[in-house]
Amino acid sequence: MTQPSYDVVAIGNALVDILANTDDAFLAQEGMTKGAMQLVFSTDDADALYGKMGPGREISGGSAANTLAGIAALGGKCAFIGQVADDQLGEVFAHDIRSVGVRFDTPARPAGPSTGRCLILVTPDGQRTMNTFLGASHYLPADALDRALIADAAYLYIEGYLWDPEEPRAAMRAAIQVAREAGRKIAFTASAEFVIERHRADFHSLFDGGMIDVLFANEAEIMALTETADVEAAIAAVEDKVETVVVTLAERGACAVRGGERYAVPAQPVEQVVDTTGAGDLFAAGFLHAQAQGRDLTASLTLGAACAAEIISHYGARPQVDLKALAATL
Repeated sequence: MTQPSYDVVAIGNALVDILANTDDAFLAQEGMTKGAMQLVFSTDDADALYGKMGPGREISGGSAANTLAGIAALGGKCAFIGQVADDQLGEVFAHDIRSVGVRFDTPARPAGPSTGRCLILVTPDGQRTMNTFLGASHYLPADALDRALIADAAYLYIEGYLWDPEEPRAAMRAAIQVAREAGRKIAFTASAEFVIERHRADFHSLFDGGMIDVLFANEAEIMALTETADVEAAIAAVEDKVETVVVTLAERGACAVRGGERYAVPAQPVEQVVDTTGAGDLFAAGFLHAQAQGRDLTASLTLGAACAAEIISHYGARPQVDLKALAATL
């Protein structure tokens, strides 16, 4: 097995986040569940909601893309595979992700749905309620994969959000096979409970088949995956199938289990929670970067917690401070 040139190559939704402040009354008026994510199924519906929102800030997003932006900010070398359309938001996404040092070569889709976007409503308590129009991101074909690039990365990172549509699901399965044949590690983020409900059996087939080395989930997700009501029982149900199970526990920090050993760290202090968008994404960034550098699990969890704390202290899911300097203080 050759030494990889990249730390992480990720496959995920290529989305542009549009964030706006709102209040609980607006969420109730629109029938939204506070703090949740719901899908918007048409450009017209996305445009209608956008028209009702207050002044917005456009920031390129997408779960796996956010993670890569964090890894790049920490000094890691990474690349993203995801589908945008040949439109203005597609240009915004491509420019933004390249500008932070992430390689992005996937050709824009010339026809079909527009570039995906996530309309994020942030309430005064920092909670974000997401309304996602997936658009072109769900038309990623297997022939868009750069197989040599995947084989040249220490980690392949895939997001559960992209598992719904058949075309990118087939692409991710193909990517897993490429990474496995190259002897690389595969990390998977469960993404959300509604994704798990639809694909639980499929995800377990990946675990049972030894296809996943690192599983990221929060409390609700790990319990949904295992259909248990206790987080410890949930971890126990999967720890023999996945080399490393990483669970974020909100204000209680995070833990990881590997080889029967448990490691835990507290949450990093935050003066004010402004916006929780991307907390899990940046936690994964810190953890994966530390692992790619050969750090132990405690150090990896600590860096993940620090990156998550930074991201919830401001709007948007991309870091606004020097993460290298932050990591140096830990």
